[in-house]
Amino acid sequence: MTVMAPNTPSLAGNAAEAQGGRSNPFLLMPITLFFALLAFAVLRSPNLMTSTGIGAAIIVATPLIMATYALMASVIAGRGTVDLSIGPLIGFINVTLVQLHGAGLLENPIAVFLYAMAAGALYQFLFALIVIYVRVQPIIVSLSGYLALSGINLVILPRPGGMAPPFMAEWGYGTTIFSPILFILLIASAAWLLFTATAFYTHLRLMGSDERAAYTSGVPITTVRIGAHLISGCFAGLAAICFTALISSGDPSQGTTYTLIAVTALVLGGASLAGGRGGVFGSALGAVNLYLITFCLSTFNFGAVQSFVTNLAYGTILVASLLLTLLIPVIQRRIRNFSPLLYFVALSVIVLGVILHATFDYAALGTVGATLPGALDMQAALVGPLEIATLDPATEALRLQAAPLVFGAVVLAVVAVFLRLAIGQSSRNSIGPAVAVILASLVLAGAWLMMREAQTSQTGQPEATASEGDG
Repeated sequence: MTVMAPNTPSLAGNAAEAQGGRSNPFLLMPITLFFALLAFAVLRSPNLMTSTGIGAAIIVATPLIMATYALMASVIAGRGTVDLSIGPLIGFINVTLVQLHGAGLLENPIAVFLYAMAAGALYQFLFALIVIYVRVQPIIVSLSGYLALSGINLVILPRPGGMAPPFMAEWGYGTTIFSPILFILLIASAAWLLFTATAFYTHLRLMGSDERAAYTSGVPITTVRIGAHLISGCFAGLAAICFTALISSGDPSQGTTYTLIAVTALVLGGASLAGGRGGVFGSALGAVNLYLITFCLSTFNFGAVQSFVTNLAYGTILVASLLLTLLIPVIQRRIRNFSPLLYFVALSVIVLGVILHATFDYAALGTVGATLPGALDMQAALVGPLEIATLDPATEALRLQAAPLVFGAVVLAVVAVFLRLAIGQSSRNSIGPAVAVILASLVLAGAWLMMREAQTSQTGQPEATASEGDG
């Protein structure tokens, strides 16, 4: 045993790499479901792709994503630690934050963030102590916490009410893409990605995969499990802040709904409830998929049974996803070098065409014939614009707005191919955070350029009109 123990982390690490590395087949389902739901949602309601639509999606989906991150840390730790009390915990932080603000104790944004994260971490610390030292099963502790916090929330705030701190007043409007909620989501995701590059995360996955092997390999089991729960508590605090910004008040009962949908999102994202497997990309996709399911169903009118149909859709898709995971070994044998990054980029190009089709104003093409005298000459209408040497201001403005989008798509495709080649020759632990940072920077830079070009065109048109009027 002494001779084989040092090799155990290496073997477990190789197994973990096979499950969660660049050839991770468990991301096949959430990526496919995401693009299928996105295409259907855009076809049903093209307004989803507007600045207001994307901003509303961010503010609604972010609390669920944060709750999924909070579950992920404890689930990876193993022992079937699915924290059923995550929803009431979010509600507890929400109602206490509103009540303390009403009493004049929480006014500073830094104090609000520190309180929310400290409250979540303290609860999870007590959770870990009971599981480790009292040796109660985690499912029993989480269920007891669910019932206790649900009652405590009603005692603190019997009915929805109160006011969120003033600096959160505009966070929940969802009228713009670049909101503080978006930055909270990006910073939390980047922090988790950086955490995956640490030795602590390696110990956490090893413990979740095989706790006995981790113990014999010298992993401090108690410290790692407590650390995982503290991380879960911090993310639960961030989820409570985003939830408070969403409703701008306190609600003792609404937070409990996050338990079911957060667990569902975690499973849809490819995480294993037995422990040892989970990732930011899959968990975020699982949460966004649930939002898209709700959005797609909201485009239909089911009358009084609308909520029942939504729950039915959650359950059906969850069961279908679990059944499809049985095919993962077969897919893995046939697709040995599956790259989630390239698969994501390939599907994004296809869905981008669907989005352009759904948002393009085809009705405007019919106005061309109304401006021409007599019968419409199709050849002149099709060939004539190609022979015009000077573009009109509207076409030039449209080209300026579309240029950053086209440039960003080309750069993303080139970077994806380059990173795929680089990852093939490097270790995932050393290059993974760099990949995430580069992709996030490119997306943010493209979105910023688009917004700047749109503002420039809007401010330039009135000036041009005024100068023409003066002339």
